[in-house]
Amino acid sequence: MKVVVGLGNPGPEYDATRHNVGWWVADRLSYDWGLDTFRRDGRALVTEGTVDKTHVRLVKPTTYMNRSGLAVRPLVSMDTFDAAEDLLVVVDDASLEVGRVRFRGEGGPGGHNGLKSISGALQSHAYARLRIGVGKKPDGADLSDWVLAPMPQEDEDVVVGLLPELTQAVELWIAEGVESAMNRFNR
Repeated sequence: MKVVVGLGNPGPEYDATRHNVGWWVADRLSYDWGLDTFRRDGRALVTEGTVDKTHVRLVKPTTYMNRSGLAVRPLVSMDTFDAAEDLLVVVDDASLEVGRVRFRGEGGPGGHNGLKSISGALQSHAYARLRIGVGKKPDGADLSDWVLAPMPQEDEDVVVGLLPELTQAVELWIAEGVESAMNRFNR
């Protein structure tokens, strides 16, 4: 089974924020793959199905960003789950220009508290992540205020325009792994 975790914050006040781009991707994947509506499962909203003969689970943690690891902790106890091969975390990146896309096979959290929480829960940095640029924080701006603010319409349009391509990118990760996804989609 492959697991794609889209990071974000629950509640309508966060829907249009930069920090919820991971949820945007999870919603688009569910739509493109014709999966059932997300349902509550522990500390997350979850849906699952089959994508090209591979069982896939989409997860949207409802723990708020800084505690996202609580939603992935149950995966650790699954005998057949190997985070290094089976987990992809989709996250906003305020150090990348809007529309930049970066797959990574592992690494530190890079200042992202959601990734820090997941790494803590897994006791490892060895899992794939898909970072989506939401624009660099302006000088003097508070990072929390920046990522929790709604995106300007032109930036949102860029990210929303990427969603069909990101479905293809995640499908490639499922089929061939993170190296293939990096080689084809990083920009």
